[in-house]
Amino acid sequence: MEVKNANAAMLSNYEVFKLLTDLKEQRKDSGKSKHSTGQQNLNTIMYETLKYLSKTPCSRQTPEIVKEFLTTMMPHKLTKAEKLQLLNHRPQTAVEIQLMVEESEERLSEEQIEELIHTVADVLPGDPEQENAAPADAEMDEAVEQS
Repeated sequence: MEVKNANAAMLSNYEVFKLLTDLKEQRKDSGKSKHSTGQQNLNTIMYETLKYLSKTPCSRQTPEIVKEFLTTMMPHKLTKAEKLQLLNHRPQTAVEIQLMVEESEERLSEEQIEELIHTVADVLPGDPEQENAAPADAEMDEAVEQS
């Protein structure tokens, strides 16, 4: 295998998730079975990647959400890679922003960092695992209070 252009494009987790989901549906419709070892390895990689991505916020994103997010990020003067990191990781704290935005201390004020956190929280859907855990935590708290 030869890499023609290493920097042709960077894909978001949503794009990879959507691509693999569509590919899985195509394979299911065509009825192709696992023939070779290479095909089995590809199926394993697809399965593990989809399993991981389905537990992340990207599984709940849509093209409209991604477009809205990128539009709201325009005034912040971030690089494509930084926007991609924010989209994929959905940071919730200033420390996470500082890890994703290069030289954030010089480029962003505290107010801008807070604005980024609020924008990410408002535009991007939450983490499915954290949202599923939240009701369970609330139920546990109620049970403890009633005791």
